[in-house]
Parts: sequence; structure tokens; C-alpha cells
Amino acid sequence: MAKRRKSEPLNEEEKKPLNKENFKKLTGVFQFIKPYKGYFIAGLFFLLISSTTLLGFPYVMGKLVDVAQGKTSGIFTELNTVAFILIGILAVQSFFSFFRVYLFAQVSERAMADMRAKLYTKLMSLPMAFYDKSRVGELVSRITSDVSLLQDTFSVTLAEFIRQISTLIIGAAIIFYFTPKLALFMIATFPVLVIAAMVFGRFIRKLSKKTQSELASANVIVEETLQSINIVKAFTSELTEVLRYRKSLDKVVKVALKSATFRGAFISFIIFAMFGGIVAVLWYGASLVQEGSMSVGDLLSFVLYTTFIGGSIAGLGDLYGQIQKAIGASERVMEILQEEEEFKIEEKEKIHLQGAIRFENVQFSYPSRKDVQVLKGLNLTVGAGEKVALVGHSGAGKSTIIQLLMRFYPLNSGQIKVDDQNIDSLSITGYRQNIGIVPQEIILFGGSIRENIAYGKPEATDDEIIAAAEKANAWLFIKDFPEGLDTLVGERGVKLSGGQRQRIAIARAILKDPKILILDEATSSLDAESENLVQQALDELMKDRTTIIIAHRLGTIRKVDKIFVLNEGQITEQGTHQELLESENGTYSNLVKLQLQD
Repeated sequence: MAKRRKSEPLNEEEKKPLNKENFKKLTGVFQFIKPYKGYFIAGLFFLLISSTTLLGFPYVMGKLVDVAQGKTSGIFTELNTVAFILIGILAVQSFFSFFRVYLFAQVSERAMADMRAKLYTKLMSLPMAFYDKSRVGELVSRITSDVSLLQDTFSVTLAEFIRQISTLIIGAAIIFYFTPKLALFMIATFPVLVIAAMVFGRFIRKLSKKTQSELASANVIVEETLQSINIVKAFTSELTEVLRYRKSLDKVVKVALKSATFRGAFISFIIFAMFGGIVAVLWYGASLVQEGSMSVGDLLSFVLYTTFIGGSIAGLGDLYGQIQKAIGASERVMEILQEEEEFKIEEKEKIHLQGAIRFENVQFSYPSRKDVQVLKGLNLTVGAGEKVALVGHSGAGKSTIIQLLMRFYPLNSGQIKVDDQNIDSLSITGYRQNIGIVPQEIILFGGSIRENIAYGKPEATDDEIIAAAEKANAWLFIKDFPEGLDTLVGERGVKLSGGQRQRIAIARAILKDPKILILDEATSSLDAESENLVQQALDELMKDRTTIIIAHRLGTIRKVDKIFVLNEGQITEQGTHQELLESENGTYSNLVKLQLQD
């Protein structure tokens, strides 16, 4: 049975029982409603008034029939008077209902906007270790689907739940007060319907769960296939995937039809039993009218009240299920809000560093793979303004060094110092302001070229942006675009070529003007012309900065001040390109020979 992914909506299995413990989880969301408690209390007041007012309608309707038959009492003496009272009840109820909806909308819209903002702020402040164990789809679902479910709960479901409960209690009290014999007779018919509903309902829910499970399995096939469509087409497996999906859908249909059969039988039984109960109640009511024990108006009032009560009972089932789902959604939202954050989102503290770096006996394992030690007592020193390269086989620890320097993860032991200061003692945002990075896979945001270049310095002027673009050789193509800096790059920069994206990223780093620069093989997978332009831009960028280059293509690092060769989390060789070549059996020398053979 396929396991449901967290990015999918809550299904029947995830409905939480309304016990004390789970209700506390839902009340955790009330912290966002607290600032708007005035609106909320006023909305509850209007809700109760509108519900109570409407419950006077069946009573007055009964009096209308009695007056028509010549039976008068109190203020109910003329048809016109009774009709005006009915219109008045509807008008008052409509007035209060409008303000009830408006006030609850004020609460839910504002409170859920606050929740989304706090949730997003929290996500921005969480460490990389959190993202290693979380999926983007799951996190997006929490800030969209789960909050939307909670918004519906507080704007509609909760109000309706209170309204239906009040209608049920007040309506039942009224019919027991005015027509006790008929009310008792009606209640006698309830046990049969309730027991049947419980038995059928439980069985149908099981089938519904199975249907959802089978549908989830079918959806997994679609997701996997579309994510790997290039492999599917490369192996001409289109027909195989279509048949696999069709087979999965057949299982869905089979279970769904079985569920529909029992659901149809249940509905048929309920209709027969419900209308049979109505016939029995009306028969008994008619016999009471015939005996003179009650009037026709009282019977009409009773029927209308029972209609209101029946509607409330029917509605409570769905509302109860929605509240159960809301508890599950609130639990998932509160999980994130209770995560330990990396730092408080605040104004960036200015820290001015020179860029001298020292790793002292650093040992590290990723939180998600604690049994695999990546760095084993690493010692590394880079002088301020030096240009060094990290070389080694895949998995040697090159990227890990960069991530630790960026303070993405805490160390197991040892320390990292910049300008003889332990980086853990520095403001994390102020510290990172001194680091610029040009990654191998360039990520651009779906805005304009201007916004992407100014990402590290949002207050930059157009002159500063253009100057950075010129130094990065990016202005060569930007000025040829009709919209210039306002050109939209598309999602993840898809409207630009690889070389253009690289130069935008370099311009972004130049504008940030960092003291420490990290280059993750920034010229890889580019054609010769683009590589030349990008390399010129990188040479401009590296001037007067401490630069660490992660190198895969060794030809790009011949001019650096020092090369560090890593193997299994330790530095095994260090020196200039020429010095390392002289060690014929060294790791670096062998890597160069292998690349020359390619």
C-alpha cells in the first residue's frame, strides 16, 4: 500500500479524534486569533442572535396557520400581523447573518495572513539540517493547503458548528416544551437510524480509505514518470508506463465501485427509514390533531422545527469531520513553528572582516548521516586575500568545507576562525554578508535581471548594478535586450543561456562586494566563448578577495596561490600547481594525468 506523501491533503486516516489532547493542538492556532478577539466575540454574538432569531420562524409559521383557521392568541390575531412578524424575523436574521459572516471573515483573513507570514518567516530562519529532512512539496503544502484548511475552519466551519449546535439544542428544547408527546414519539425512531448509520458508515469509511490508498499509488506512478520523462523516452517505455498506470486505475475503479454500491444501499435505506419516520411522526401528529390534543399550526411548527433539527444533525457530521482535519492541519503547522530556528530574522548587523580563514581540527558528520564522518580532524589555513583551490575525488569533503564555512551546519568538534574569531561567536547574518558564492548550478529568481543582480544588495542604484554587470561581462548581452535590466529571466532563469546565467551570478557577487568568495567550478559545462567571458569576469571578481575554488577541471586552478588536495575528509597534499606536479605518485599529479588522458 503506497504511503501518502505529506504534500497531499489530509485524508480520512488523518482525521484526529476530538479528544482533549488533540483539541489543545487546535487551540494553539488561537494565538493568531487573539489580536482580533474583538471581531471574534462580536461575530459569535451575531451568530447566536441570528440563529436564535431564525428559530422563531417555525413557531410563527404555525401561528399563521392557526390564525387562518380562526384560532387567535396574544399578538397573533390577524394574518397581516403574523406575516409582518415573519418578514421581520427574516430581516433581522439576514442583518445579523451579514455581520456574522463579515466579522468572521475579518478574523480568519487577518489571522491566517499572520500565520502564513510567521510560518514563512520561521522557514527562512531554520537551519539547513531542517531542509535536509524536509521536502519542498511538504513545506509548500503546509503554508498553502494546511493554512487554507484552517482558514475555512475559522471562517466557516467553526461558525457553522456553533450555529448547528445551538439550533439543535434550542430547537429540541422548544419542541419538548410545546409538543412533548410528539417529541418523545419522534425520538423513539432515532435509535434505528443511528445504529444503521454507525454500522454502514464505518464500513463505507474503510472502503473510502482503500480507494484513497489505491489512488495515491496511481498518483505516485504519474509523479515518478513525469519527473523521469527523459529516461522513459530514452528507453521507449511510454507504453509500459501507460499500461502500468491503467492497471493501477483499474484497482481504483474496482474499489470505488464497491464503495459506491454500499453507499447507494446505505442512502436508499436512510431515505426509506427517514421518510418512514416522517410518515410515522405525521401519522401520530395527525391523530393528536384529530383528538384535539394539538392544533394544525402546532403540527406545522413541529414539522418545521424537526426539519431544522434534522438539518443540523446531518450537517454536524461533515462539520465534525472538517474540525478533525483541522486538528491534523494545525498539528502539522505547529510542528514547524516549534522548530528550533537558526537565528532571529532581524536587521543585518554590519561586520567587517579581512578574510583570513582557519579550520582547527574540525570533525563533522551530517545530521542526516551521523554514522558517516565526512571531515576527520581537518586543519586548513587560508590567508586574507589568498586564492586557494580544493581538489579531490567526489565525496572527499570539498563541498562540506564550504557549507561549514557558511555556517550551514554546527561542527561535531573543533572550530573555524575568521580573522582569529570563532565564527560561531559572530552574528550569523552579519557574518554571511561577508561571503559571496558563485555556484556550479546557478539559481536565479523569476523576476527581472535588475532584481537578480541586486539580490545581495537590494538598495543598490542602477549605476551600481550596471557597473557590476560590466565587470562581470554581463552588460554585453543585457544592453541588447529591449527591456534591458527589466528583462524577466523566467523561472530559475530558463530564458537565459548557461553563460548568461553565470555572468548574472558573478555580477550579483561583485555587487555584494564580499571579503570571502567561493567559486564552485563556475565555468563548468560552458562552451569555449562563454567560458572565456566568464573566466574574465571571475578574474575581476577575485581581485583583493580571499577566494576558495572547488575545482573539478584542474586547468582552471593553475594560477591559485595554493591547492589543497582532500581525501576521505583530510588534507593529504598542499602546494602550488607546479609543486604538486613534481610529486609523481601524488594524488594531484595522478588526477592531472587522468584529465590529460581524457
